[in-house]
Amino acid sequence: MVQILDRDVNLAFPLGHHLHCLVAQIAIRVRHAEHGYEIADPAAQWRSVRSVLDLVAEGERNLKKLHFLVFPEVAVPFPMLDEALGAIDRGMRPNTVTMFGLEHVRLRTYRDLLARFAEDNAGAIELVQRDMDSGDVLENPVNSCCVAVKEATGKLRVFFEAKSHPFAGEEVLDTHSDLYRGRHFYLFRSRPACFNFMVLICLDYLYRNIYASNLRAIIDHADKLFFASRQTLDTLFVIQTNPKPEHRAYWEALSGFYGEYIEDTPGVRETVTIFGNSSDESDIDGYAGDGRFGASSVVISRHHKLARIAQPEFSTDDFGGAPVCRLRFGTGTRLYYFNLPLHHELDPRTSRIPLKVHRIMEPGPGGGWVQVGGERLPPGELVLPREPGK
Repeated sequence: MVQILDRDVNLAFPLGHHLHCLVAQIAIRVRHAEHGYEIADPAAQWRSVRSVLDLVAEGERNLKKLHFLVFPEVAVPFPMLDEALGAIDRGMRPNTVTMFGLEHVRLRTYRDLLARFAEDNAGAIELVQRDMDSGDVLENPVNSCCVAVKEATGKLRVFFEAKSHPFAGEEVLDTHSDLYRGRHFYLFRSRPACFNFMVLICLDYLYRNIYASNLRAIIDHADKLFFASRQTLDTLFVIQTNPKPEHRAYWEALSGFYGEYIEDTPGVRETVTIFGNSSDESDIDGYAGDGRFGASSVVISRHHKLARIAQPEFSTDDFGGAPVCRLRFGTGTRLYYFNLPLHHELDPRTSRIPLKVHRIMEPGPGGGWVQVGGERLPPGELVLPREPGK
């Protein structure tokens, strides 16, 4: 299984106040290439990503309070990586984290990326080098993500992770065209804020075999953190380009993570899990299934209190009987801006709802992004829980 590497980052989040997250549910269109998949229209894709970065840089209304910006898997064309990092360095405010998936590259290129940012990725370089020394894998494709941390001092730190579990299109008979399996996840420990978070790529959340699973490794590592320092894993981000975001396998994994099917332990009991998917305008070359992209969501434990509502843009449920409370968004091309719960435990003295949606934006007629539904969204209605996998 993968190794979890701790990384201290200087993030001075406001104490005693909730944090803010923006999920960019944009369209991702990819096609087959010699090294896995490539973005079908890199120029259009970059314009879409850049429009979100520009919006955040402007900081209209309460976007100045943004702490986490989440893009989908395979969101940024690889030739635009330096421009993306430059835009983040110039436009993002201190104490912000931007995460995005990169276009597939070959392992030799991924290794060079790690070496370029060796100060932040030292442990990962060692794991990749071990694979390179034991086999002919330099030309294998890599599905990776970038986590760009703008620290309190304004310093930009850049981390890379490789996907460990391929989907059907990334796994082939020819081992030299088979997806390289990543060997590490980072656990980011924010100091002085004492806020801890991780980033996974899509099916890495599900990956398991007869002996172990990625989630079990994360739970065990978070438990060691709890018993050593009384800190926990606060937030787990999962970036996706997934046409089946509500597959039964996710129900099972969430039930294990938040219930007693794996372990009921304090390290992850109050973790907030954020699934950031691509929109229903996405397309994967060769995929002809009947699933729909979208439905980004925020999942918290069943001990939270979320009112049952259904609105055109979002709803709440328990994912068909899973031991969770879930805020589920729609499938369209949208920007979802919401707060992360501050007080994880249910307060019996009030009816306080720990999650609030601040803004939802859609593409404007002349480019850019505009508010959905005017200043206020329509009132909600009661809704029954959705069945898993539907």
